[in-house]
Amino acid sequence: MTATDIGAAGHPILTQEGLAQFQEDGFTVVRGLFGYDEIDRLCAEFTALHAAGPVPGHFEPREGDDPLAAHPRVMHPHEINELALRFLLDARLRGVLEVLLGEEVLAAQSMFYFKPPGARGQALHQDNFYLRVEPGTCVAAWVACDVIDRENGGLEVVPGTHRMDIFCPEEADAEVSFAREYVPPPPGLTPVPVDMRPGDVLFFNGSLVHGSGPNRATDRFRRSFIGHYIGRSAERIGGFYRTLTMSGDRVPLPESEGAGPCGTEFDPPGPH
Repeated sequence: MTATDIGAAGHPILTQEGLAQFQEDGFTVVRGLFGYDEIDRLCAEFTALHAAGPVPGHFEPREGDDPLAAHPRVMHPHEINELALRFLLDARLRGVLEVLLGEEVLAAQSMFYFKPPGARGQALHQDNFYLRVEPGTCVAAWVACDVIDRENGGLEVVPGTHRMDIFCPEEADAEVSFAREYVPPPPGLTPVPVDMRPGDVLFFNGSLVHGSGPNRATDRFRRSFIGHYIGRSAERIGGFYRTLTMSGDRVPLPESEGAGPCGTEFDPPGPH
């Protein structure tokens, strides 16, 4: 596939301009990659999952005043839900990712965020701090499931940081971030917001500094489905991540050191 191959809707999946932006800035957005009907089905699936109650090791709501207590993120939903697996391994994502990574792609993780009104965000961070892909890095595909903007806690990215090493984080402000790690923007660089609509997909390099603020909307969730992917040439990854081919076959990789889940909500489970 080239950067100008045509998608099912008759539009380029990834334009030459999009590829150039990814290489220069560390991220790019493909608008409308998924249809509204597909996103509606995905959201309905996770609404049903939430109503059904806890799934130990994946989704563990609890009582409490924190909005994230009742609506925590779902970790590795592709392991417990067929529709989530289909989204993670979707051929449209695969096509873009193969261009961005320049090789065959492996899926490493999925997550679903509800982010209800009042929920804290996740302070600026780098994904490969957690995945510890060696050699190379990961690429995230961040699927918007609602209208996403600054009010309801949309993502911010720091262009150019994908060219830098993994930083040693500082401690985040627990009042605004559910995760403990915080990477200050390097001198001279500034976070920029990425507004999105349902079905848009933000692709970004695993070294790109990014994060989000609290959801300050009173009546809007900020739902999103995220997949993390690596190139087939990767030799090691954190033990929390269980890699699959885009056809769904397990590809065990040796464990790298110092890795953990994206954020600090769960302890890494044992391999299975």
